[in-house]
Amino acid sequence: MNGIHPAVSATVVCLTAGAMGIVLASRAAAQPVAQPPSAPPRPRFAPEIDDPMLAPPPAAAMELASWDDAWRLLAASGTELLRADAAAARTGAARDRVGAALRPNARLSAAATIDVLHPDTAPGVPATGAHDPTSPLGTASLSARQALLDVGARRARDAAAADHRAATLERVDAERRSIQRVARAMIAVAATARAAELNRVGLRQSLERAALGARTFELGAATELDVVRTRQDVALARAAVVAGDEELRRAREALGLALGVEADVAVGAALTGDALLSALAARCRPLRGEARADLAAAEEDLAAARARRAEARAGYLPTVDLVTTLSAYTTADPAPAYVPAWTVALVLDLPLWEGGLRQAAIAERAAAETDAALVSADRRRLAGFEIARARRGGEVTGALVTAATEARALAERVDTMTRRSFEIGRATSLELVQSAAALRQAELTLSLREFERLAADVDALLTEARCVP
Repeated sequence: MNGIHPAVSATVVCLTAGAMGIVLASRAAAQPVAQPPSAPPRPRFAPEIDDPMLAPPPAAAMELASWDDAWRLLAASGTELLRADAAAARTGAARDRVGAALRPNARLSAAATIDVLHPDTAPGVPATGAHDPTSPLGTASLSARQALLDVGARRARDAAAADHRAATLERVDAERRSIQRVARAMIAVAATARAAELNRVGLRQSLERAALGARTFELGAATELDVVRTRQDVALARAAVVAGDEELRRAREALGLALGVEADVAVGAALTGDALLSALAARCRPLRGEARADLAAAEEDLAAARARRAEARAGYLPTVDLVTTLSAYTTADPAPAYVPAWTVALVLDLPLWEGGLRQAAIAERAAAETDAALVSADRRRLAGFEIARARRGGEVTGALVTAATEARALAERVDTMTRRSFEIGRATSLELVQSAAALRQAELTLSLREFERLAADVDALLTEARCVP
């Protein structure tokens, strides 16, 4: 060691220290680096909300558990159906009354007569010796009439029969219209009930955001403006609850009116859209190449108007009747009775002049025929548009539901992200309130679109159908 040069010795020492440093560095690199402990995730702010307006809306006086309940009420109290029944009965009676003019008519009349000045003598009847009438005199007369030729009465009978057929068809269509109106009213009640529920969900969320804004203000991360904005959103949500409850009450009242009851009527939870469609399909069958009842009724109205015009024109034609009369004295000597005459007559009645009555009747009924033709054509056009709208309604409402579903999902994502950003101070209260309003609107729009699709399915089922009681 003593013979080694000092410079060489220093070099060896440096190399040895460097080697030891490399070894220690490699060992340190092989050891895992200790990480600092991570902070636990920040819990989401979830305040406890208790508000009287979050309670469900008041219950209705009546509730429909099934479509059968609705049908029983409609059949018993439905004004349109009852009026259609009355119209069918009235036109049926009118048909029988008009038709009586073409059937045989018989009449029996009896009288008891006494001559006050000559009480022992039969009044006005001379004695014959064989059968002397006695006093007081009893007489009886039996007469019968049969129309052999009466064109006007036949045309009147045809018009009355067409009126009755039209009333019967209107009764059938009233069934369809009443069922469609009640089904739509039930859907409206379900839709407004769902909207009232969503309004309460929106109010709860607004109250949570107001609590979040107040808490953030207490921690110094928000301003008083943020608190006021969230409270303003709560006020708007409360107004939506009040308005939604009123819409629900009006929808229930409209359902009660459609059913013919003096009460507001709710729809049970078990009466879903599928159950309603199944019940309607069981009662109403699709048209199979036949005209809808209201269109057929319009054609019968036109036929009745034509028959009445022909009846007026037949007023210029003669009539021929067969008349027979049997007369008898019910008090005679010898008793019990005496038949002095039995007559049979063929009566020709030829109208000559009545002051222009027949011509005026013809003009009046020609105008009525024109009006009936216009009504029938207008009803066909309206039915054509109604059927076309019903056929495309399912496709249109389905597309709207798809768009509303996507919009609702995006609004929910935006609202969630905005709320989290507000909690950590990266979003303003304006953005928080706007996202909440957009979410509420998207929820209501989706609910409305879903019930519109159900209403479109009902229209597609009932627009081209015949419902028989």
